[in-house]
Amino acid sequence: MCRSIKQLRRAERDVTEDEIAAAALQYVRKVSGYRQPARANAPAFESAVAEVAAATRRLLVAVGGLPADPS
Repeated sequence: MCRSIKQLRRAERDVTEDEIAAAALQYVRKVSGYRQPARANAPAFESAVAEVAAATRRLLVAVGGLPADPS
């Protein structure tokens, strides 16, 4: 779907929160068609990015690409 979204699950190191956030942002940009939303749409856009990031985090924990406890 979006070639700039990189695979986050890797054997050599855990994914970072910044990488999760960047992937979520790219996904929402692709789906919405907006690189930068209008001011009126910004809350919905930002909420979608946060939700996608949270879902990504849960997925990576479930498949073993991220420790369940980040500390």
